[in-house]
Amino acid sequence: MERHAVAAVLFDVDGVLIDTADAHGRVWRAWARGHGLDPEAVWRATQGRRRTDILRLLVPGRDPAGEHLALDRLMAAEEPGFRAFDGARTLLRSLPPHRWAVVTSGRARPTEARLARTGLPVPGVRVCAEDVREGKPSPEGYLTAAARLGVDPARCVVVEDSPVGVEAGLAAGCTVYAVATTHRPAELARADAWFPSLREAGRALTAVPPGEGSGPDADG
Repeated sequence: MERHAVAAVLFDVDGVLIDTADAHGRVWRAWARGHGLDPEAVWRATQGRRRTDILRLLVPGRDPAGEHLALDRLMAAEEPGFRAFDGARTLLRSLPPHRWAVVTSGRARPTEARLARTGLPVPGVRVCAEDVREGKPSPEGYLTAAARLGVDPARCVVVEDSPVGVEAGLAAGCTVYAVATTHRPAELARADAWFPSLREAGRALTAVPPGEGSGPDADG
């Protein structure tokens, strides 16, 4: 992407802005054991996907409402331990509010509460599980966020941590930065660039001025 062309940054949430991987692993493995499923296979199937899509894949004959309740109870015990990744708060506050959004496989209310609870700003544009017909790796979420911000997807940078998220960003026509917080760099090789942490990705993002308006002046 040309250095002058960045108009907006679109962030995934879990695994990118907030460190939730260990908690999600405990939740899904516990849920899998309760259903007689292979915990590791279930955990691999969840990566970057909406809960609705995961349930449809793994337990197609079960009542999704009941499964959501069971997962909500497990997740509620983990929520107090969630923390924003190092550099997340500074990075988000350095970006013009109308030039960034979140695109997540999480549901709307938990996502908003989780951002606020971890001290992160809640953006005006949030594309969550309920807002799209198809979850990642479909590009729908990223295309929706770009449209709501009024920018060309080709002028957006997506920040992702999972292979399906990387595929979603690329399919939307965005430049994709991957952070190796939940997956090995080799698994993120399709991204345009990868970084060991959000702080490192943030330094790259803030070094490129947005296409409109004044650029941020803080690093990640």
